Amino acid sequence: MPIKIFRTGIVFGLFLTLTSSAAAAADAQILYTQSLAATCANCHGTQSKSLKDPSVPGLAGRPSAYIIEQMQAFKTGTREATIMHQIAKGYSDEQIKQMADYFANQQP
Repeated sequence: MPIKIFRTGIVFGLFLTLTSSAAAAADAQILYTQSLAATCANCHGTQSKSLKDPSVPGLAGRPSAYIIEQMQAFKTGTREATIMHQIAKGYSDEQIKQMADYFANQQP
């Protein structure tokens, strides 16, 4: 009987470890995405809310597909910009998608 209890304890311990590892990984991913999005705050405002300058739109609540489309246009140079074409080139397609999804889920 003690061996069975010992095995059950090991399995439960592994389950807790894997569960907490998965939670930690999810938390790390959330923090990573928030840190990517935070790089936009200088121009687009904290919490991605609109600024007083209408030439720099807020990003909160914009559709993810729209943000991705615009960022790709900046990256390729098909959309003119003063600085965004340089900034966009610094992000991978996956990073752009993560930021776009993040902003799409924010309240304007």
